[in-house]
Amino acid sequence: MFVPDRSFFERSSLEVAPELLGAHLTHVTEDGPVTLRLTEVEAYLGDGTDPGSHAFRGKTPRNAVMFGPAGHVYAYFTYGMHTCANLVCSQEGEASGVLLRGAEVVGGEELALQRRGAKVPHRDLARGPARLTVAAGIRLDENGADAFEPPFAIELPNTPVTPFATGPRTGISGPGGDESLYPWRFWVPGDPTVSPYKRHPRAKSSNHT
Repeated sequence: MFVPDRSFFERSSLEVAPELLGAHLTHVTEDGPVTLRLTEVEAYLGDGTDPGSHAFRGKTPRNAVMFGPAGHVYAYFTYGMHTCANLVCSQEGEASGVLLRGAEVVGGEELALQRRGAKVPHRDLARGPARLTVAAGIRLDENGADAFEPPFAIELPNTPVTPFATGPRTGISGPGGDESLYPWRFWVPGDPTVSPYKRHPRAKSSNHT
């Protein structure tokens, strides 16, 4: 494992996302550290180019971090109950990010179990974006935090994960959920910590009218 330069993230999320598979993301709280091995991610592009992105209609107070420096954490609240976390990509001023969808807890499992429930199976501790943030203790108020600075740390595998699988993003409505135009979910094939795919009932497909 090695610590990448920030320039790693100063590229399109479509380039960064598959190279994040197998990466270790550590988050430290007063209770201790939890380290995740990323097994599933989704790429999102900027305003006007990706209808599935929070930044599709431009910069707002909510998505401003996506337009900021690369390598920072974009955290947001969803469904009135969950926090999800992304890593910001591209040059400053461009909105691009990678959603952390699924991971294996490889450090601090006892702490992750305290947060998620003592009877939760190992594979389910961070299987899904909301479970991932709970297991790692990532909070909404850490939106904008630098992933290269405490309480975060990130390392990449010496050998990239190959082959990796690709497919449609999960739960995206409208054209952003089109399976043929936006196959921007990337995962480690066969890994039990990858979340099950759920197609949004209002996802549009170029194969249907």
